[in-house]
Amino acid sequence: MFDKIALAASKPAVDFVARQLARRGISADQVTATCFGLGMASAITIALGHPAVALVPMLAGRACDGLDGAVARAQSQQTDRGAFLDIALDFIFYASVPLAFALADPPQNALAAAVLLAAFIGTGTSFLAFATIAEKRGLKSTGYPTKSFYYLGGLTEGAETIAMFVAMCLWPQHFVGLALFYAALCMLTTATRILAGWTTFK
Repeated sequence: MFDKIALAASKPAVDFVARQLARRGISADQVTATCFGLGMASAITIALGHPAVALVPMLAGRACDGLDGAVARAQSQQTDRGAFLDIALDFIFYASVPLAFALADPPQNALAAAVLLAAFIGTGTSFLAFATIAEKRGLKSTGYPTKSFYYLGGLTEGAETIAMFVAMCLWPQHFVGLALFYAALCMLTTATRILAGWTTFK
């Protein structure tokens, strides 16, 4: 819901940093791998019982998340492989955080984490299925013109997910309530995306 606003607000800074990285010969794939490594470090830290500490690598990883595409554009080296790697690793990171909370306290958190992961399956599959058919039909997303594929928005996008992860890390004792609340929002997003696909591809 807020991704478009966040992308527009951060674009000047992201483009500036991307140009500096491109001049130093750092590739978009290297940026993607670094962001993913930071995300996995945050998940491991949560699983070890230190969610507040996990905020450091998590936020660092998310801060550089948009850089890979900007670096690719700055180097005129946008590739399908890079776009695939970016979205695939993003979804793995998103799934790793609820799993990490489940591992940190299985009796308390496991069921809520499972519900949230199931909801993530709904948002992820509806998002990617729409993008696949949209590409087949030659549709372009006017809301997210810099994306390498059709980016279908919704109530729960990247910005909202990271905000929820931050809340979970700050107040891990409320993980169950936060996870179930966000799972409900994700289910609503899934429903709206299915409706969008049903009406768009009729």
